[in-house]
Amino acid sequence: MAIAQGTSIAVRSARTVWTGPLQTGRGTVTTGSCALDLPVTWAARTQRPDGMTSPEELAAAAHAACFAMALALRLGEHNITPQRLEVTATVSLADVDGRPTIVSSALQVIGQIAALDGEAFRAIVHEAEALCPISRLFAGAAISVSAYLDGRWDE
Repeated sequence: MAIAQGTSIAVRSARTVWTGPLQTGRGTVTTGSCALDLPVTWAARTQRPDGMTSPEELAAAAHAACFAMALALRLGEHNITPQRLEVTATVSLADVDGRPTIVSSALQVIGQIAALDGEAFRAIVHEAEALCPISRLFAGAAISVSAYLDGRWDE
């Protein structure tokens, strides 16, 4: 496998084994680390999850985790230690020109950080937006970020 550019920081893998047709078939997604071993179906993707996952849910999990790490890094570079960061990503799949396409990932960030005002928080959240590799992976999708600091809404 070729790396597009730069020096590799990490290489991870996941595998899906699928059986049956799309509508009634099912698969299992397993990560190389064995941290995840999850069932997946088309119905879980487009209707009700019923305890199963979907590529969009896994993408949302990756985006939320990545953004939380990027924000923690930027806060640390400003000598700020957060008490708690909660990042929720909501990934949307839509029909675009007859093809299923991930069109957006909406991030909601809730920060509990002592001695930080909303303006400074917004600036650091904005810095994290540019840093998060999963945000860059979704470059064609609309990415929005809402940030809350210590119970206050900051836009």
